Amino acid sequence: EDDTRKANFERNQENPLEADVVIIDEMSMVDIQLFQALLKAILPGTRLILVGDVDQLPSVGPGQVLRDLMNSRAFPMVTLEKIFRQAGQSDIVVNAHRINRGEQITLDNKSEDFFLLERNDVNVIYKHMIQLIQDMLPRYVGATSFDIQVLTPMRKGSLGCETLNEILQRYLNPADPHKKEHAYGNTVFREGDKVMQIKNNYQIEWEIVGRYNIPIDKGMGVFNGDMGRVKEINDTMSTLLVEFDDGRRVNYPFSALEELELSYAITIHKSQGSEYPAVILPLLGGPRMLFNRNLLYTGITRARNCVTILGSSETVRNMIENVSENRRYTGLEQRIREICCLPENDTP
Repeated sequence: EDDTRKANFERNQENPLEADVVIIDEMSMVDIQLFQALLKAILPGTRLILVGDVDQLPSVGPGQVLRDLMNSRAFPMVTLEKIFRQAGQSDIVVNAHRINRGEQITLDNKSEDFFLLERNDVNVIYKHMIQLIQDMLPRYVGATSFDIQVLTPMRKGSLGCETLNEILQRYLNPADPHKKEHAYGNTVFREGDKVMQIKNNYQIEWEIVGRYNIPIDKGMGVFNGDMGRVKEINDTMSTLLVEFDDGRRVNYPFSALEELELSYAITIHKSQGSEYPAVILPLLGGPRMLFNRNLLYTGITRARNCVTILGSSETVRNMIENVSENRRYTGLEQRIREICCLPENDTP
């Protein structure tokens, strides 16, 4: 059964949010149904501030809410032209703006933070990816190997995250007699592994420990996209302990491990809303509907200090030209304009 059909929000018309201002971040990820539920839970008179990047990937669910709201020109709107995550002279920023405009980018490797290594053999890509993560990039950006994130358009295939996670685990956290393991389905979880929560769990308990492992905070809830490390596997208790990046520790029963995935490599869709010191993008070709401008833009803007593309410059050029993901057919903009008695908008 589809659990989403039975999902109910605690806040609604009968139990609205009691706030003077509500701020929604990453608004491009909000679909039409979630936005409707939000509006039902907001009292008239409450200020609603929506923050997001319309050029990133659209919501998984139906609609293009942020784009339609902006195109309607019915609400006060501010567009930021400067990206503050990186320095102003960063080629990550320059290339992001060029990609958005549909312009080709320079890939001559004279940049200090944006590189393309032309590699057309999958096994060579594996080899250089491991070298970059283990040695080159951590020293270059002042981070650890586990801070370097591989982002890929696909789950399946030789450069999809499922295969990449098996290979990267083998080299970045190899089997060791001193490390406990637990197999769940097709995945072997090992102490030290990099993992990600892949669904919202509002009931699971977490705690933050201080010196001498004394708990200093506790609460409920772990959410889709939270990333951490496997700290301990306890065969006697049949539990796996994960410490997330913000310090929360969660004990997962072995029976609940479907909520976790290895995260040495993740899809670009899963990375939206996150940032990393450096990202590696293996781009050698794939389905046209996936390999598009939005996806490339979203992937490179996840990097704070360095982007490295491993693959084909032709694939990058084709992605910049491919705007297939941009086209969604919705009626929200027109309905807003009708209600507000505004003329038809010529914005494409």
